[in-house]
Amino acid sequence: MRRTSLAILAAAGVLFCGAASAGTKLTVHVRTYDVVGKTGAELIEAMDSLGPRHGHATRAIAETGYAVHWELDVKRDNGICRLRQADGTIDLTYTFPRRTSPSNSALSTRWERFMAGVRQHEHTHGRIAKQMMRATDTALSGLERPDNWFCTGLRWDARRRIDTIYAEYEAKQNAFDAREHRDGGHVEHLVNALMGKN
Repeated sequence: MRRTSLAILAAAGVLFCGAASAGTKLTVHVRTYDVVGKTGAELIEAMDSLGPRHGHATRAIAETGYAVHWELDVKRDNGICRLRQADGTIDLTYTFPRRTSPSNSALSTRWERFMAGVRQHEHTHGRIAKQMMRATDTALSGLERPDNWFCTGLRWDARRRIDTIYAEYEAKQNAFDAREHRDGGHVEHLVNALMGKN
């Protein structure tokens, strides 16, 4: 599951420094919530009760949340507005379960395999989000156009490009989740393996 947000900030430039040179920054946070259980079924039940909220009535096993912010530095010179700098920041937060109860070696082995699969799933969401930032960075590079004193048109162009790429990559996130969560898919396999059904 993912939780996302997107913000675009605009800053007027005071100096002209040539073509836009966009860049992105990444911060990563990892959160955990504790689960206890003597069996795989009890651990699944604990995750269903304590995991990150997924809608109003259900919870997820784990979650990748990200907040995206773009700060646009725009300069007008001789009637041409140029995007001098586009600084993107993505804050990624992974939330995972943490088993705190002792267990036999068989359950411990199943738990480690389960968590390896859960981490792989969530880190794939993170990779897609980072790809989105790189694509946006490329799309904004060199953006310029004749415009008014406030560079209104250029700002709208930048916003449209950001929104378009954001929507494209959210569709990729949703398609990945649909594959992983389908009947007989990767997530079902992980849950069944933890419960000893495979």
